[in-house]
Amino acid sequence: MFRPKIPTNDLPTGIVTPPAAVEPTAIVPHTQYAPAPVPVAPARPTIQLTPGAVVGVVAGGTAVVLVVGAVLVSMLLAVAVTGVSVALVAVVLRLLLKDLHKTR
Repeated sequence: MFRPKIPTNDLPTGIVTPPAAVEPTAIVPHTQYAPAPVPVAPARPTIQLTPGAVVGVVAGGTAVVLVVGAVLVSMLLAVAVTGVSVALVAVVLRLLLKDLHKTR
């Protein structure tokens, strides 16, 4: 019941030959129609960076990294401040509830 059923592959009988290769035939267009011109892809312009452009790209990349870093650090700081304030509120509430139970 739990034994796998392995399919059996029958061995081919007789001589097996590969199929014969079919050679493509040449297609000759009609003489009354001229062949369509093949469109030529436009050459892409090469980008030439001047030293000023390189400095601009490096300065822009540095500015982006600094801005993203400042945003991430400020978000982390906001989460930390929120966590500390929630912890302080919890301690104050605990002390108030403890004092409330002592007086009764």
